[in-house]
Order: sequence, then structure tokens, then C-alpha cells
Amino acid sequence: MRLGASQWRCFLRSTMSFVALSRSTFRHISSNARFFSTSLRARREYANVLVSRPSPGVALITLNRPKALNALNAAHFQDISDAMKEADEDVGVGAIILTGSERAFAAGADIKEMKDKSFAEAYTTNFLADWEVITKLKKPVIAAVSGYALGGGLELALQADILLAAPSAQLGQPEVNLGVIPGGGGTQRLALLIGKSRAMELVLTGRIIGADEAERWGIVRVVREGSVVDEAVKVASDIASKGRIAVGAGKEAVNAAFEMSLAEGLRFEKRLFHALFSTKDQKEGMAAFVEKRRAEWTHS
Repeated sequence: MRLGASQWRCFLRSTMSFVALSRSTFRHISSNARFFSTSLRARREYANVLVSRPSPGVALITLNRPKALNALNAAHFQDISDAMKEADEDVGVGAIILTGSERAFAAGADIKEMKDKSFAEAYTTNFLADWEVITKLKKPVIAAVSGYALGGGLELALQADILLAAPSAQLGQPEVNLGVIPGGGGTQRLALLIGKSRAMELVLTGRIIGADEAERWGIVRVVREGSVVDEAVKVASDIASKGRIAVGAGKEAVNAAFEMSLAEGLRFEKRLFHALFSTKDQKEGMAAFVEKRRAEWTHS
């Protein structure tokens, strides 16, 4: 069948649009790789968080305000934000873990710091503007929760890509008891994660739920044997052993499901899939599979 002039023009426009989007998409996921070709920088020390490397390719960031049950004040959150960004830019890191203490992951925002704020102050200073730091990271983040994860503490954990919990975990959004609502993403992420009715119950009653109930609702996976941090290190080490461009693309594709329609998400996924065929890691991964050997990733 021969195409008419108008049909050819339509076909060419569609083809050029696909090529442009594929190139744009590949540039986007390739930006993940720039972190893996930069020089390793000296690590900072922080007043309110501890940073360690428990396994090759894994950064462990531990909230460290034990007397305040890791309540999140401005200085604490700035340290969390800076440490997370530093790990994201570290050439030696493939996955990041965020955890607290056995007693509390984070018991919420520091109410003493917030209680006297006026509307004008909260609004004009763009209060909580940097709260979404975890969602902007290229590398996967695992939250390992023990004890209390309440209010802002739960909202912080909900930003992670994978959420693991010890049997001792207690989760909730009790802000309604303070005359406010969750302001760091709790209403939105819980509704997407567990549905309207359950999200409404947590937000409107301030009820705190245990680890088992949180697991039944699909919020966490409970680690019943051994340490939740040890399990997080195991999962993070597995992720860090993969090709990082593919890992970054997988994270981006799954997150797109929460922001796009199904049709848009499927198109986005396909573009990422196609773009990965331009990487050396795709060639190496498939060659290693055929040759029955371990792949040697170059993250390129």
C-alpha cells in the first residue's frame, strides 16, 4: 500500500517525535551516571546524623538526636538533607539506607520549634520547602524503621523507595491532635499507598498502628528475624551490585506510576526501556547472561 503525502508527513512527524523523546529520555537517565564518574569527595561530619559504610556500595545514614527521640528540627533536617545529597553524589555509593534508633526512627517534628510560628512566617519562609529531598535523589533509598515513626517521621520514611520495619515499629500521623494536618506529604502518599478510607482514618483520628497492621495495609515489610538494619544492608547491597543506570531507570519508571496515567506511564516505561539499549551495561548484562558468567558493570 502506498502512502499519500499527508500520511507520509504524519508518519515522519511521529517518527521524529519518538526519536527526540528517546534521546531526551536517555539523556535524563544518563544523568544518573554522572555521579558514577566523578571523583570521590571527603565525607563531612554532621552534628545530628551519623554516616557510615556498612557494606561496599552502601551508605547508612542514622538519625542521631536520641534525647529528643530523633524529633526533626531545622538543624537536624538540614543535616539529613546534606548527608543524603552527599551520598547520592558519592561515586562509591549505589544505595542509601536511612534509619534511627531502636526506640525511635523519628518521633515527629520538633513541636517546640514550630508552636509559635504564624501563618505569615510559615508561608513567607516557605516552611517545609526542602522536605522532599529524598524524592529528588537518583539512588534508591531504603528506610529501616524501629520504634516510633510519627508525624514528620513517618512522612520522611514514606519518601523512601523501600520501607522495612522492625516488629517494634509504631506508625502514625497524629497531627490532628495538635490542631494541624500532615504537611510533609502524609495525606497524599498515604492515600496513594493504602487508599482513601485507611488514609482518612489515620489522618482524622491520629491513630497509631503497629508494624503488623502497617504490613497488612501495604505500608512496610516487617523484618521478624534479625535486625531491620542488617536486612536493609542486605537489600541495599543487592541493589548496589547492579548496573546503576538500569537501577536508576527502574526507580524512575516505578515512581512515574504515581504521577502519570497508565497510558502515559506505559509510554514512559517503553522509552526508558528502549534508551537503555544505548548503554554499555545493557550489552554487558545480556552478553554475561548468554555466556553464563557474572556481569561486570561499568555504569555507562
